[in-house]
Amino acid sequence: MIRLLVMTGMVVSVLFGARVDAEEPALQPSDVTQLIQLGTGNPNPWPDTAGPSAVIVVNDTPYIFDAGEGVMRRAEAAFRKYNLKGLHRENFRHLFLTHLHWDHTVGVPEVIMTPWTQGRSDPLFVYGPTGTAHMIKSFQEAFRQDIAIRVKGLEPANPTGWRAEATEFAGTYTYRDKNVTIEAFPVCHGDIENAVGYKVTTPDRVIVLSGDTTYCPIVAEKARGADILVHEGYSSKSHAKLPADWASYHTAFHTSGADIARIANAAKPKLVVLSHHLTWGGDAISMISDEVAETYDGKVVSGEDLDKF
Repeated sequence: MIRLLVMTGMVVSVLFGARVDAEEPALQPSDVTQLIQLGTGNPNPWPDTAGPSAVIVVNDTPYIFDAGEGVMRRAEAAFRKYNLKGLHRENFRHLFLTHLHWDHTVGVPEVIMTPWTQGRSDPLFVYGPTGTAHMIKSFQEAFRQDIAIRVKGLEPANPTGWRAEATEFAGTYTYRDKNVTIEAFPVCHGDIENAVGYKVTTPDRVIVLSGDTTYCPIVAEKARGADILVHEGYSSKSHAKLPADWASYHTAFHTSGADIARIANAAKPKLVVLSHHLTWGGDAISMISDEVAETYDGKVVSGEDLDKF
């Protein structure tokens, strides 16, 4: 079923300036809201990171943001690690996409199919920029034969949980339910016309996810005073090693550590979590957080898969 709507933890290291302090918690834990990094990788097939994805669990209800490679396997790993009821595979019913680059969407069929084959009977509700409805329809057509076999064959699959309802929007969109208010806002991702970040307001936290973006002042605006800002980024020192054409591309599509610091200094969130790390030539992801810390003295975490905040 396709519905269209068009509308304008577990912390490894915390940096305080240049000082690393692994003992002090990055943020006081919450019994209501948890943010788990399911995947912190990029399009390169690094074996230690899944594709970009995060889940925010509020009152045992999960809301996934982007669905990179291995999203459901990481979700199952998080469920087993943290024993959070909301991460049980049958509970995944809401997916929000920042844009339609393949590394952020290749796991969408996982979120459609895996929870269904494991017992989910409700449809998956997918929210994303213009083009999302066509993508969802195409994924379901690709799995048409598989769905028919499971529904009509010997497998005891329920006949409804494979369905996905897509809500797409241009520019801005606001979703609300009893747990959250989720605001989509446009970001600056090169020549991608429809790329968004999300501001998630829960009963006890405000979490902003930048999505993929170059330096974009609206991120600082939305993240002002937030509890957590999740931001993608690259290290300028690593970026300097790239050929000129690739360097120009990444400058237009992604955010340097120095520019993340500009955003953080303007927004002053309680915690900055770095994700979708872009490094080249085997450089350590800590180069990005080091660069942020050069001009930002707040708390910064180099996020890793399965970190919880």
